[in-house]
Amino acid sequence: MKLNAIIVEDEASSREILRNYIAKYCGEVNLMGEAASIKEALQLIQENEPDLLFLDVEMPFGNAFDLLDQLPDRTFQTVFVTAYDQYAKDALNNHAAYYLMKPISIDELVRAVHYVMEIKEKEDQLEDRVLRPKLGQVLGKITLPQQDGFQVLNVSEILYCKADDNYTEIYLVNKKILVSKTLKYFEEALSTFAFARIHKSYLVNVNEVVKYRKGKGGSVVVSNGKELLVSASRKKELLAYF
Repeated sequence: MKLNAIIVEDEASSREILRNYIAKYCGEVNLMGEAASIKEALQLIQENEPDLLFLDVEMPFGNAFDLLDQLPDRTFQTVFVTAYDQYAKDALNNHAAYYLMKPISIDELVRAVHYVMEIKEKEDQLEDRVLRPKLGQVLGKITLPQQDGFQVLNVSEILYCKADDNYTEIYLVNKKILVSKTLKYFEEALSTFAFARIHKSYLVNVNEVVKYRKGKGGSVVVSNGKELLVSASRKKELLAYF
């Protein structure tokens, strides 16, 4: 399997370095083209439908996020390549698969490509299929703190949990429970069960996932029909369950 890729970088010397590294160390990458501006990048992406974008942040007449805003339905993975670490949070919010700092580390570049390759291979296997997790239903109970004590809940009843600042919304089939605990608390409490942290805002019961959709970050549909976003950095962990 090959990853069809495009480099978006305004500096010719940086494009050359990355191009040479890819040719020498990333044999699974098929470089389809290079762009030095947002306008060129948009045309290349629309003409070639890449699997992977190596994307510099700072460019003339805009930046990487301006480009991604014009591609809301993108299906490619994005590896940011930049000399500025202050963009890491924005990169994650834009579903970056990886964040490479300049000067580029060959080892990090190889890891980034392997990560994207693993995601693509698994997505291709699972595309447009109803999913069945490897793990069977796990029996267990969890206590939820209440003002007058605590509520006991069967773990299998939980569809997913959603972060709400220092609270967590726990979604069951027919109701929602608000608990004064963080999502991190429930991620740890449910770590021995089939629950996957798929996004900074979501913890999902893998047994309740019925469909996976590719997209700028991807998403899952749970048994009640609710669609939940999946961060690119969390895809590999989630797909490993299936």
